[in-house]
Amino acid sequence: MAFPKTLPKKRKLIQIISFAAAILCLVAVMFISISLGAKELTVGTVWSAVFHYDSGLTSHQIVHELRLPRVLGAWITGMAFAAAGAVMQGVTRNPLADSGILGINSGSSLAVAVSFALLPGLTYWAVIGLSFLGAALAMIFILLLGAANRGGLNSIRLTVAGAVVAAMLHSLSTGIAIYYDLSQDLAYWYAGGTAGVTWNQLQIIIPIVLITIVWMLLMGRPITFMSLGEESASNLGVRVQRVRIVGLIGVVILAGTSVAVAGAISFVGLVVPHIARRLVGVDYRVVIPFSALLGGILLVLADLASRLAAPPREFAIGAMVAIVGVPFFLYLARREERDM
Repeated sequence: MAFPKTLPKKRKLIQIISFAAAILCLVAVMFISISLGAKELTVGTVWSAVFHYDSGLTSHQIVHELRLPRVLGAWITGMAFAAAGAVMQGVTRNPLADSGILGINSGSSLAVAVSFALLPGLTYWAVIGLSFLGAALAMIFILLLGAANRGGLNSIRLTVAGAVVAAMLHSLSTGIAIYYDLSQDLAYWYAGGTAGVTWNQLQIIIPIVLITIVWMLLMGRPITFMSLGEESASNLGVRVQRVRIVGLIGVVILAGTSVAVAGAISFVGLVVPHIARRLVGVDYRVVIPFSALLGGILLVLADLASRLAAPPREFAIGAMVAIVGVPFFLYLARREERDM
């Protein structure tokens, strides 16, 4: 089976329209999210604060110091979680794959908990590094556990192994939090949120996430082949194990960075890639960047909803995303069961 070098004009037009609509929607929801809050601001004020900042104006300070970093944090972590989910679903051929559901986020959270308890005062780079390490170890353990049974690794075994590991790691994190009296500090990572994102953090995470997404985008063609099946991919010249390893390294970087910033938010990487494939097709050179755009939109909207649901209190972003993600996960799980 040969990979089509060109797409029908109609499909290309649909992809162009979809990308343009997603970019416009992202810009719109970001401006709306910055405008709304305890103090409502006009779009003109937001525009002026972003592009013509005046430190002497209170409204500009609110935008520049509080809302803009928060919204940018939601955007970049949403992109990272969604792109990680798309890559993971492609290289594992598991439609239920997501860094949160499969326990990778829990590995990052445990690493953050350990750093808080045993290594206080670490730099932000060090926390991100530990978050990467926790995600990588969790992923390796999940893959080994899922492949331990006769018959090897499949979608259901991978999902079950991920759920077991996620529960175990979450219990360990909770135990550490209770023993070291860190419950309040770690509640942020458990529930998920971008309220505390700073400009210094954004300067670190935005380049990491964007470079990794571009790297994964360059892997889009072999990932597309792998989504057709390992045998088909091998016949088409794809080094299956190499692509899987590189893809999962990208997932670890994206998930680890996101958890270090916004906490262990699940379901973004599950829901968004399915929507992306419905809209732009199954070519991962298109699916990965489009998933990233949709993930940014979803998490910015979730952050906005968390602030507006019951002011002045805020709901966790993770809870907002789960309202959509849990029913979608159950739907996919039932569909997978019928297909077995």
